Order: sequence, then structure tokens, then C-alpha cells
Amino acid sequence: MTYRVLVRVMPRTGLLDPQGQAVESALRVLGFSEASQVHVGKSITLDIQASSKDQAESRARQMCDKLLANPVTEDFLIEVEEA
Repeated sequence: MTYRVLVRVMPRTGLLDPQGQAVESALRVLGFSEASQVHVGKSITLDIQASSKDQAESRARQMCDKLLANPVTEDFLIEVEEA
């Protein structure tokens, strides 16, 4: 089965994120004061062949651990759905 995987790579919580801070300030100026903890990052979408959703997520996590995330400054979230 094919699963669509979305990986969001962003700065770890608590680290300086100047772009996120700028977006959060702009939202407040525009009247959206309820927004907080804004993080700006990058995203990657890919399809993975796997026998289950859990297996697709596990493989995506392995890929991210080896290729994408700098464990000191970056973290990632993975979302999986049937393609």
C-alpha cells in the first residue's frame, strides 16, 4: 500500500526562531493575539510503500533521523495518510 507522508522540520521548542518570532509579532499587529509558539520551518512530502500506516511512519522517522533533522537545533513531526 502507498502512504503519503508529510514531514515538518522546525526549530526545537525553546530555541531562538527569528522568523517565527517575526510572524508571531505580525499576527499580533494584525489582531490575532491568540496565536503563540509560532515556528517557521520546512516541509517535505513523499510517498512510501509499506504494509501499514505504522510501518510507513517508522520508515519516515528512520529517514528523518539519518537525513533531515539536526538533533541539537531541529525537530520534526510526521503525518501519514493513505495516498
